[in-house]
Amino acid sequence: MGTDAGGLALALFAIYFAQKAATSQKTYGYLRTEILAALTNAVVLLLLTVYILYEAYKRFLSPPEILSGPMLAVAAVGLVVNLISMKLLSAGSSESLNVKGAYFEVLSDMLGSLGVIAAALIIMYTGWTLADPIIGAGIGLFIVPRTWTLLKQAVHILMEGVPIEIDVPSLEKALLEIPGVTAVHDLHVWSITSGTDSLTGHVVVTDMKDARAILMNAKAVLEEKFKIDHVTIQIEDEEMRTAEPLLRI
Repeated sequence: MGTDAGGLALALFAIYFAQKAATSQKTYGYLRTEILAALTNAVVLLLLTVYILYEAYKRFLSPPEILSGPMLAVAAVGLVVNLISMKLLSAGSSESLNVKGAYFEVLSDMLGSLGVIAAALIIMYTGWTLADPIIGAGIGLFIVPRTWTLLKQAVHILMEGVPIEIDVPSLEKALLEIPGVTAVHDLHVWSITSGTDSLTGHVVVTDMKDARAILMNAKAVLEEKFKIDHVTIQIEDEEMRTAEPLLRI
């Protein structure tokens, strides 16, 4: 339960710290703190799972003497605490990667408590001590792929990857369907943190007189269809587009 407390404390600190205002040096503010917290929780959980699997392996080779009564009592208390924590975190775990990381910490401990209860009952009534390492290994193998997914999502955001719910070709097609738009290029889409996506890009138009209307239309499309509200678009005509490579020289 110590790792649960640490994971929850880290998640709460990240939520608090992420609300700090942006500065001239941190123009996006501290929103990425939540992603760093999710990454940390994922790494800790993976290391903890490796340790659980290692301990299960040792116990399988040399089963220790187990006091099933105290083992059952401690696990029951832990299960109640973890179920309460999971209930509190479940709603936010689908929206925030940070909360999801804390949720997985609690989930792993809850499964551990269930496993200990099951193993304690089996040992109490059958004396089969191998139930403890076998159940422990099963829980570890269940947690690993889910934690790995969390780790990949955190790294993906930190590496400025395209949000998984956004398809760039579909987004480009939607912009090209706006009347007056002839081309779209240099599109960049990324997440600042969970639920906060950004986009920059160049939109080529037939007539610069329509630039304002096209820009407003493009922003509306991006917000309504793709839920991107942090948008920076450069409107240009064909002459400006062809001049860009020359301007870079």
